[in-house]
Amino acid sequence: MMTRWLIGWFLVGILGFSLMTSCGNHRSEGISSGEQPAGECQIVQHELGETCVPNDPQRVATLSLYTLAHAISLGVKPIGSTHIDNWYPAPYLEEKLNGIDALGNERPNFEKLLSLKPDVVVGLDWDEAIYPTLSEIAPTVLDDWGGTENWQVHLDLVAEVLGKQEEAEQAWAHYYKRIEELKEAIGNRYNGKTISLAFVAPGVIFSETKGSFSDSILKDIGLQRPTAQDVVVADSQLQFGEESLDIADGDFLFIGGLTRDEKDKIQELEQQPLWQKLRAVQENHVYIIDYMTWRGGNLIAANAVIDDLFKYLVNVDDE
Repeated sequence: MMTRWLIGWFLVGILGFSLMTSCGNHRSEGISSGEQPAGECQIVQHELGETCVPNDPQRVATLSLYTLAHAISLGVKPIGSTHIDNWYPAPYLEEKLNGIDALGNERPNFEKLLSLKPDVVVGLDWDEAIYPTLSEIAPTVLDDWGGTENWQVHLDLVAEVLGKQEEAEQAWAHYYKRIEELKEAIGNRYNGKTISLAFVAPGVIFSETKGSFSDSILKDIGLQRPTAQDVVVADSQLQFGEESLDIADGDFLFIGGLTRDEKDKIQELEQQPLWQKLRAVQENHVYIIDYMTWRGGNLIAANAVIDDLFKYLVNVDDE
């Protein structure tokens, strides 16, 4: 294992040397860029500096599930991406991943990335230490994620890197058109009603709060959140235990589990006395949702959330 690791870094070093010797000194302080003829690249400001990226990149590698989904929503199919072969598949993306090479999860596989010969790498700054190495492989742009509340800003940066600003405008227009259609279908039937969100992950129960991905969609529609959840907290996650299930109280409860174990945990919660006291439980307004979709942080997931809201809030028999 140590031998393979050393070989991988040796190859990266060789590539970096060859790039510098064949293209000249292409990096100045604060700038990451492969040598590009004048007028054939654009400077993009990002969390770790600025990068000159090709005007029309054809071989795009993405380094997060969010970035991958953003690229796909803009009509770009990356040649490779991290986070597509992890334990938690995103159902809204499953049919869109054919032909995209897996690059690992937390850290990209540098050898694999080298072999794909990307002309741009874009992702999140979860690991700043690898930025210099990535920049030797291809012009690299890493965004400050900042949680799912930053999903809209991240999409716009991805659009800038890929030269797909017009496609981004069209994608946003489609999103807001669907929001208006849902608002019209809902009418005033949920005035004064609250929508509670709860998620069960390994060892924790939490609600997404003000500014999060799912909250922003609900707010765009004009739906209310319970007072306990309509707050600003770190990472937009309000954690609570089984003894505090009242935090999940609302007129409607949307709840999702990350893995099979967490989905079983939801069934255990349903046996708790405090669960039985929740308004949504008493009024039969509890809906099981997909964890990865409702925390997706991208437009493809957002449209899947809107599908769920049509299903549970519109296409139901009036009671």
